[in-house]
Amino acid sequence: MRLVSDFFSAFPFLPRNSTPSALMSLVLTGCCLISSGLPSVANADEPAEQTGSVSVKVFDTNAPRWRQLDGDDFVRVNGDDQTLTWEGTEALGSGQPIGVTRTNFEVKNFELVIQWMHLKPAGNSGVFAWVPMSALKDLPPNRLPNTGIEVQMLDLDYGRMYTEKTGKPPTWFTSHGDIFAVGKSSMQPFPPLSPDGHRSFPSAETTNPHGEWNQYYVRGINGEIRLWVNGVEVSGGRSCSPDEGFLCLESEGSPIRFREIWLRELP
Repeated sequence: MRLVSDFFSAFPFLPRNSTPSALMSLVLTGCCLISSGLPSVANADEPAEQTGSVSVKVFDTNAPRWRQLDGDDFVRVNGDDQTLTWEGTEALGSGQPIGVTRTNFEVKNFELVIQWMHLKPAGNSGVFAWVPMSALKDLPPNRLPNTGIEVQMLDLDYGRMYTEKTGKPPTWFTSHGDIFAVGKSSMQPFPPLSPDGHRSFPSAETTNPHGEWNQYYVRGINGEIRLWVNGVEVSGGRSCSPDEGFLCLESEGSPIRFREIWLRELP
């Protein structure tokens, strides 16, 4: 019993009602992932490496199945030819029109590393995970998908400008890595929660301001999603529906840069 208990403690994302054959498959998969350098909760507290203005968690992207993404891996959905332009492996987003650019492939279990930098105060963007084609087909400009899990990228000045505009404190969002289900989707968010219980609020404030780079590490496994911001795990959720689909880069009104986009698809 102790061995089984320790196993589930080491892998909290695994269902406790797994069959013996399923557990053996997961054990073998886990051994392969560990031997190939999979970052995990167990090593999330290791020191981060300072690179420029972004605190970069060290990932061994030379390990098996990691690959760097560029413009050839993405497809325009409802933007124009300036919404997201590529120079090698770095992209510049204009923020106009509001919309998304998707990968040209779908993912289920994955790890994603992406660095991003807002170029103006109060910028808003994000990554959508597990967006189905039904939410992207014929999507008009200035609309976002109504299905998927959003991993938000919000500049620190957004809250200040929201208060100046509305006279209210920004109680329903943060600028440090909110995760939430959009539209028709569902997710059980990890605490701390937003006041309405819809968003997983970050447990730490580690986001850098506009003009400085940030790094997200996103891991999605069997409908559970977790986010590390600049090397610190901050938010996530489980029981996501859908739990398979496209990854999308968001355009939402403000210029942003993306670089060092690395993906590893998992069993």
